Amino acid sequence: MGFQTKQFYNISIIFGIVGNAKAIFCWSGGKDSAYCLHKVLTERVFDVKYLLTTINYNFKRVSMHGVREGLLDKQVEAIGIPILKVKVSEGSNSEYEKQMEKVLLKAKSEGISKVIFGDIFLEELRVYRENNLAKVGLKGVFPLWGMDTKTLFNNFIDQKFGAVVCCTNDAFLGEEWLGRELDKSFTIQLPASVDYCGENGEYHTFCYSGPLFKKRIGFTIGEKVYRPLETKTVNDCTLSSNTITKGFWFCDLLPL
Repeated sequence: MGFQTKQFYNISIIFGIVGNAKAIFCWSGGKDSAYCLHKVLTERVFDVKYLLTTINYNFKRVSMHGVREGLLDKQVEAIGIPILKVKVSEGSNSEYEKQMEKVLLKAKSEGISKVIFGDIFLEELRVYRENNLAKVGLKGVFPLWGMDTKTLFNNFIDQKFGAVVCCTNDAFLGEEWLGRELDKSFTIQLPASVDYCGENGEYHTFCYSGPLFKKRIGFTIGEKVYRPLETKTVNDCTLSSNTITKGFWFCDLLPL
């Protein structure tokens, strides 16, 4: 199944986009980001000037996903779009919003007017993002919004992307899911309580190959560690209110 071009162009009309508006793409390094960015670049509605990623400054890792900054840099190199890094250390909303505002204002000064996200259906998270963007005079765009997550997952596989699970929420999935390849059998084995794309924060992934990348990113599976739940910024994930999360499993992916 190909990309849903009609839906994407409807979004461009809604936001009054004329020509190739300059944009930033909010990049997590996972499957949804990879699929969404490839869609955006293929349809050429936006001129994506930068990728944007939140980094835990203390651990030099992508926030929530736990992927090493070195692997993020390899993704950026393989994509060919420069990156802006929002560095946080405390993990609070206030710190995140302050650091994000600095980066967004810099981007705005270069003529950027849109920020693109790969979110699918979390209304509260979308409102949070849009409110923060409004403070600096930018607008959010959500190309995957409202799409069926099973369809999106299958599209990702059909487009020959490669990705592995790098983090799981222990309220949904355990250690045994870490390092799992995303393929057709993956969704068949998922518990009924888990969204196909992990949109509720059930799991996160690292994308290492596919049509978006100029070359495959080499890595090996390292140590698997468990981290008790700590205060997280709302940009990391939104947890279902009827689940009890004690912590997260992380798989340390080691660059080759």
